[in-house]
Amino acid sequence: MTQNMQTVTLKNANILDAAAGALLGEHNVFIEGGFIREISTGPVTEGDKVLELKGRTLMPGLCDGHVHVVAATASFPDLMRWSPMYVTARAGQILSGMLSRGFTTVRDCGGADFGIAQAVAEGYLIGPRVLFAGHAISQTGGHGDMRDKNEDVDSCTCCAGLGRIADGVPEVRRACREEIRKGADFIKIMASGGVASPTDRISSTQFALDEVTAAVEEAEAAETYVAAHVYTARAANRVLECGVRSIEHGNLIDDSTIDLLLEKDAFLVPTMSTHAVLATEGVAGGMPQQMCDKVHEIVDAGRITHAHAHSRGVKMVFGTDLLGPMHRHQLLEFKIRSEFQTPAEVIRSATTTAADLFQMTGEVGVVAVDAHADLIALQGNPLEDIEILQDPDRYLDLVMKGGNLFKERL
Repeated sequence: MTQNMQTVTLKNANILDAAAGALLGEHNVFIEGGFIREISTGPVTEGDKVLELKGRTLMPGLCDGHVHVVAATASFPDLMRWSPMYVTARAGQILSGMLSRGFTTVRDCGGADFGIAQAVAEGYLIGPRVLFAGHAISQTGGHGDMRDKNEDVDSCTCCAGLGRIADGVPEVRRACREEIRKGADFIKIMASGGVASPTDRISSTQFALDEVTAAVEEAEAAETYVAAHVYTARAANRVLECGVRSIEHGNLIDDSTIDLLLEKDAFLVPTMSTHAVLATEGVAGGMPQQMCDKVHEIVDAGRITHAHAHSRGVKMVFGTDLLGPMHRHQLLEFKIRSEFQTPAEVIRSATTTAADLFQMTGEVGVVAVDAHADLIALQGNPLEDIEILQDPDRYLDLVMKGGNLFKERL
């Protein structure tokens, strides 16, 4: 299946510069081979298809820095018992929903593999570009260990699921090398307890320091990086000192962690929407009540902590971490973040700052010559009203990924 690679000209598009947080006025844009080739206030090459935007806001496609595209249920233990083919079918629905909301690149932090990413890239699944970690690396009894207390059989990595278990430096190195061999764009480790795992506590630290260091060394050898699932300052500080590049969640960090994030030039990826909705929809989505109960201690703390981290200048990336039917709340993150970030700041977190974390600076998250033609066009100005991004049915008139049109309402 070959995606359409016709040339396209967008006329009279009011370009949003995400880095500057400003509209640049009306420009014409020529797209060829999946990339932006010309941008001008004057004439540009006329493509096979010419679209008149009539002053609509043209901005980079959105990035979500923390998703689980195979998580069609909020119960990871149940997911591991599903047919992989069924999981892929359900993932297709999740991916198409993301693209329809304007997300053109997502970073999957556990579950998706090269098959999902390749199917999207080749057009067999409709969705955003998928950057994937493969299986997240977990210690025995860690956040990626979905066995109940009465289960002793090791989980296999051929089934659908969030993580794989590795104990000790040699096993951690092997697990990282296996995921990299299978095409992982980055390594994800579980460095503290979490909500969705049955046998750990949110407050626990996970992995010894030499194990974390081994993962960082393997990632750096492959010219990539490690993202770490953590909640507490104690857990976050340990892994930041070892060289982890991004902290996922981080609801219970403090100023000592913020100091390290700034010192190490690392990223924070809050996932505030999932914590907001798990408390009310988690059980209906498939998560056992005792797991959902864990979320209450981190919801309010996260709102305070993340606002403080932002005020101190931490690089913050848009992420959602939604599961099961709760994926439909992906745009809720904009509303929650707007409580402490301006529209321009929230947009940067979902465009240029995300691209920096993804090691794709200048490739995604920008409207620029030689960048991927990942673009959305909106009625109105989201720099003045962030709610415009939260209502795609009303305001989102164009979605393009890699030069291919997936929505056109002009």
